[in-house]
Amino acid sequence: MLPTSLEWHGIEARIYQTIDLQLLNKLFIDYINYGGYPEVVFSEEIRENPGQFIRHDIIDKVLLRDLPSLYGISDVQELNSLFTMIAYHSGAQFSYERLSKESGVKKETLKKYINYLEAAFLIKVVRRTDDTAKHYQRETQFKIYLTNPSLRCALFQPISEQDSEIGDMVETAVYAQWIPRQGASIRYANWRIGKQQGEVDIVGLNIARQKPDWAVEIKWTDRFFEHPNELVSLKYFMEKNQMNYALVTSISKSGSIKVENLTLQFIPVACYAYIVGENTMNHTKASYGL
Repeated sequence: MLPTSLEWHGIEARIYQTIDLQLLNKLFIDYINYGGYPEVVFSEEIRENPGQFIRHDIIDKVLLRDLPSLYGISDVQELNSLFTMIAYHSGAQFSYERLSKESGVKKETLKKYINYLEAAFLIKVVRRTDDTAKHYQRETQFKIYLTNPSLRCALFQPISEQDSEIGDMVETAVYAQWIPRQGASIRYANWRIGKQQGEVDIVGLNIARQKPDWAVEIKWTDRFFEHPNELVSLKYFMEKNQMNYALVTSISKSGSIKVENLTLQFIPVACYAYIVGENTMNHTKASYGL
């Protein structure tokens, strides 16, 4: 990765580029399928069957042993089935009603299980905001992400660039870089006005002002670099909140594009995930005085 800079919101931001984007994208897919665990990286024996290690040594031990003993869970299979369903749909929008109906778990028990899974750092619940970045008074919908995309691949199977799940897993991989960031107030925006339905993948909130400071649309395609006007929800959100800048990820395209009075900064998603990951690591070091 090559360090460079980008003018962003009137300041010079440090970002990274790569001399071999094809290789970086391959490594990014490898990360989605197998990455995130040092044991897998450093052990040749584990690398031969990373799914078995992640499934048995991490997922099963936490779900079948640690959580039941810690919280007195009697129906281990119920918890395991719920986690499996969440893992398969990582990045999807849920409600307690829908989860209860599809999993067969009572709502109150469901809420406890989700809290337990989040405490075990297996999942992260991301709260929803509306088109003006305000909180919903009654929080009925939310998204759930795996803290590591390879958890899904260990339970099911590795994915490729062509699989229909790639978009959700790319989004999960990006959120996985944000989740450990202490103090980061990130949401996703989702709204319905009449027949209009809109969504923006990541919104950084200014808690004091209850306004968005920045927005990111996660895409695993180069299409919108050529057709930025198709980013209807993002454009609406920016105009509604008087935002001049937003970031859009791609597979391989980089550059700044003007759409009317809005600036869309495109960056390959593998580079963006790397940048967020490094910034999170540096932020954590600084918080401990390192």
